[in-house]
Amino acid sequence: MADTVLVTYGTTNGSTNGSTARTAEAVADVLRKAGLTVDVLPARAVTGVAPYEAVVVGGALYAGRWHKDARRFVRRHRHVLAERPVWFFSSGPLDASASERNIPPVRGVRRAMTRLEVRDHITFGGCLEEGAQGRMAGMILRSGKGGDFRDFGAIETWTERVADALTQG
Repeated sequence: MADTVLVTYGTTNGSTNGSTARTAEAVADVLRKAGLTVDVLPARAVTGVAPYEAVVVGGALYAGRWHKDARRFVRRHRHVLAERPVWFFSSGPLDASASERNIPPVRGVRRAMTRLEVRDHITFGGCLEEGAQGRMAGMILRSGKGGDFRDFGAIETWTERVADALTQG
């Protein structure tokens, strides 16, 4: 049984939406309800993984790639992650597709999953609403493709499976 879990994520620095961060917090809330001790940190702020018995890594999706902070975290800590149970989530589609069907991990995430023997991956809908910063965010919003597509019920259901694996194992 794992008692200490790190939930970490990569998302745009200074993001006004905080979509991936909020998803990570929702994951942590479910794990805590299952009796686990959980820290939630941006991937760029994590200095070490050794104190944790399990790790959940989330990354915002941008142009078909996981956010660079999530990718760097996985690369930097790959040796320690390979010795622990690890789960991945992606956050990003700005439509209902993540609620309608399983969206496979993008290529780079798939490779990392194989190398680290990641237990599972899921893609959750993202959120991009008025006030988001950045040129790309502005372009997306002007094209009418913004909105909040997060499904907190799906986040809870997936995380309950993670919690079961950690508390039963």
